[in-house]
Amino acid sequence: MRLPQTQHLTDGELYYTIHNGIRLTGMPAWGTAEKDEDSWKLVFFIRHLPKLTPAEEREMEELNPKGPGEKQEELKEEQFLNEGQSGSQAPKPRKQHNH
Repeated sequence: MRLPQTQHLTDGELYYTIHNGIRLTGMPAWGTAEKDEDSWKLVFFIRHLPKLTPAEEREMEELNPKGPGEKQEELKEEQFLNEGQSGSQAPKPRKQHNH
């Protein structure tokens, strides 16, 4: 999405691709008349991708869904890092975004 070929498309071309998909490829159509505004929000998001800050990238990574293995590994890391703290405090809950 950050590639020049994508960024050189007009907003209308991006919208059309998101809304209608690309036939005979893996790109499905996502748009419906009721979701018109959502398709435009994706266009604006795609336009912002080349300008993402490291903080925005980290926030997006934290919001990605995690599988059970990743969650377990994260918990073990937090427990290890908290071993040196006084008392046996439970790790702080992390922000999660589930689908």
